Amino acid sequence: MAERSTAAVDVADNGGDEPSAAEAAKATADGVDTQNGRAADGSMPETDGERINPAPASVAAPELHSGHKLARRYRLEECVTRLDGFSSWRAMDEKLRRAVGVHLLPADHPRARAVLAAARSSALLGDPRFVQVLDAVEENDLVYVVHEWLPDATELTSILALGPLEAHEAYQLVSQVSQAMTAAHREGLAHLRLTPSAILRTSSGQYRIRGLAVNAALRGITSDTPQQADTEAVGALLYAALTQRWPYENDAYGLAGLPKGVGLIAPDQVRAGVHRGLGELAMRALANDGATASRQEPAFTTPEELAKAVAAMPRIRPPEPAFTAPPEYQQTTYQQGSYGRPTPMGLPTVQNHPVTPPPPPLQSRTGRALKWSVAALLIVALGLGSWQLADTLLDRINRGGNSGGETNTQTDSTDDTPKKPEPGKPLSISHARVIAPGGDAVKPEDAGKTVDGDPDSAWITPKYVGTANFGNLDNRKDGSGIIVDLGSVRNVTGVDLDLYAAGQRIQVRAAAPDASSHDSFSDFTQQVTKLEKAGKKLQSTLEKPVRARYLLVHVTELAPESSGDYRGGINEIKILGTAS
Repeated sequence: MAERSTAAVDVADNGGDEPSAAEAAKATADGVDTQNGRAADGSMPETDGERINPAPASVAAPELHSGHKLARRYRLEECVTRLDGFSSWRAMDEKLRRAVGVHLLPADHPRARAVLAAARSSALLGDPRFVQVLDAVEENDLVYVVHEWLPDATELTSILALGPLEAHEAYQLVSQVSQAMTAAHREGLAHLRLTPSAILRTSSGQYRIRGLAVNAALRGITSDTPQQADTEAVGALLYAALTQRWPYENDAYGLAGLPKGVGLIAPDQVRAGVHRGLGELAMRALANDGATASRQEPAFTTPEELAKAVAAMPRIRPPEPAFTAPPEYQQTTYQQGSYGRPTPMGLPTVQNHPVTPPPPPLQSRTGRALKWSVAALLIVALGLGSWQLADTLLDRINRGGNSGGETNTQTDSTDDTPKKPEPGKPLSISHARVIAPGGDAVKPEDAGKTVDGDPDSAWITPKYVGTANFGNLDNRKDGSGIIVDLGSVRNVTGVDLDLYAAGQRIQVRAAAPDASSHDSFSDFTQQVTKLEKAGKKLQSTLEKPVRARYLLVHVTELAPESSGDYRGGINEIKILGTAS
C-alpha cells in the first residue's frame, strides 16, 4: 500500500496462538495496546508515508516497583507493559482516590520530549470521546503521563473475540470513532495507532479512544499523511467488526487475517449477511493507491469524509429486544398463610398443598330461583329481538316491491364494486445513486438525500438554458434520474414521490427481478408509472404488484423557473409494497 497507518498493519508476534477473551480483557483500561496480556508492539514494518523510529538499545525502562509513588500522589500498583525503553502501569491517585494509568520513561529517552508534547496537546483537546490525559510531568530524571482508567469499559479486542458486531452496533462504532477523529484532526492531532485495543466500549454503549497522539509518540511513529493513515485505520476497525477478520494477510489482535494471495475482498464475500452499506464504507476507507472496491464511489482520504458518508446513510434500526418468558408460578409457604412458622425438618421450603375446590355456585333454593329468572329474561329478550328483525326485513321487502326492485339493484351494484388495491407500506431502501448515461452523473454526492427521510434535503440538477430537455445537450438527451436499491426482491405496490418543483416530466420503472444489470435505462423493463408531467407530488398505487429490487425514477424534462431557465430534482422517494 502507498499509504497505510500503523494502526492497520501492526501485528504482534504471538507465536500463532490466538488470545482468549479473558486474556484480551487484561488491559481493558491500559493506555498501551496489549495482546495476550503483553504489548502488541514487536518490530513493525515501515510503510510508505509512515516512519517508525526505534529507541536505542541502551535505553531501558525505569526500574520501578509496585508501591512506588510519583509526586507523593500516584502509587504504582501493577506494571502492564514494559518495552522499548518505557513502561505502563495501573496506579492509584491517592489524592482523589481513583484508579489511573501511567506511562513512564527516562528523561533522557530520545522520545521523552515528543511524548510530553503529545500528552499536553491531547490534554488541551478535552473531548470526552477520548480517554483524557490528566497530567504530563518531568520530575527526578523521569517523564510520566497520567491518564484516565476506565474499569467499566471493554476493549474492542475482547468484544470481537466473541463474534462480529451486528449492523447497528457496527454503525455506532464507525460513526462515533470517525466523528471523534474528525474533531482531533481539526485541532492538528493524529492517532496513528487506532487498533482494536485502542477502542473501549463503556457500559452505556459509548466508544472511547485512548492513546491519542501519545501511543504513537511512545513508539516513535510518524506519518506524512496522518489523516489518511487514521482513516484507513477506522476502515480496518469497521471491516473487523463486520467480519471478525483482520483486513490484511497477517493475523493480528486475536483476529485471523484474510486468505493469502486474494488481496482485499469485500466484507460480504468474507461473511454472509454483512450490511451492504457499511461494507462499502469499509472498502472505501481501506483504499490502496486510490483504488477501492467500490467502482462508483471515490476512496476516503480524511476521517471527516468518512463521518459525512456515515451520516448520509439510511438509518439502521437496533435489533428487537429478546423476550424472556416469566418464571412459572410457584406456591410458597407465605402464600399459604404460614409465613413465619417454623418448617419441619426434612420438608422443602416450597410446598404444594392440595387446594379444596369451592362448592358449585347457586345450589340453594334462592340460587335456583335466580337462575330461572335469568333464563326467562334471556328468552324474552331473544324473542323481542327476533320479532324486531323480522319486522325490519318485511318492511324492506315491501318498500322494495313498491319501488320496482330499486333497492335490490342498488345492493347488487354495491356488492359488485371492485375493491381498491392496498397501497402497501414504505419499503426500506438500502442505497440510492444517480444515473445519467452518456455523460457524467448529475451531482452524484446528493443521491442519498432522496432516501434520508428528510423532505428538506434534495437531489437538485444544475440550471439548463433554452429547453426543458436538459438544454438539448447530447450527453443529456436521455435525461437523468435516481436508481434505488431495496436490498432484495420485493412486491412493489405503489410509489410516493416528493419532487423539487412541479412541471417535471417523470416516470418510474423497475428492473426485472432476475436482471443481471441495472446500469442503463434499457435495463428497467417494467412500467410502474406512466411518463407524465407531474406536480409537486407524484403518488400512484398499482393494480397489480410488480416484483423488483431495483427501481428507476427517470426525469426526462425539467421544470421551468421564473428566470427562464430549467431545473429539476427529487426531495424524497418512498417505494410502497410488501416483502417478497
